[in-house]
Amino acid sequence: MSAVETLAASVKGGLWQIAAIVLLVVLIVVVSAGGTGWWMIASARDQALADLKDEQAASAALRLAIERQNGVVTAAGAAKLEADARGQAAQQQAAVAGKRFDAALAKVAGARATTCDEAMPAVNVILESVK
Repeated sequence: MSAVETLAASVKGGLWQIAAIVLLVVLIVVVSAGGTGWWMIASARDQALADLKDEQAASAALRLAIERQNGVVTAAGAAKLEADARGQAAQQQAAVAGKRFDAALAKVAGARATTCDEAMPAVNVILESVK
């Protein structure tokens, strides 16, 4: 039995070495899978940060364009108000001038002329009234 005991002892002694190797291989596989996972996560994070920076730059450009557009719209509104005010003033001046011209025409309403010499006094009255 000593040969059997020796064989059993050697198998028993070698079994722990085989188990240790198997466990070491499993540990290496798990660690490498974990490392690969961490590497993939870090790569995805870096890509997400780069995408975020790109989106922030695009957002800033859009914000700037919107601010410029709002400034142009505000300036156009102010220019329209100024143009409306000038238009009102021009209409009032035209109305006053029209009233003066109507009054001048009323002064010479019955005048009849067949020659330039006969028409000149009426023309002078109209011109002096319109000044």
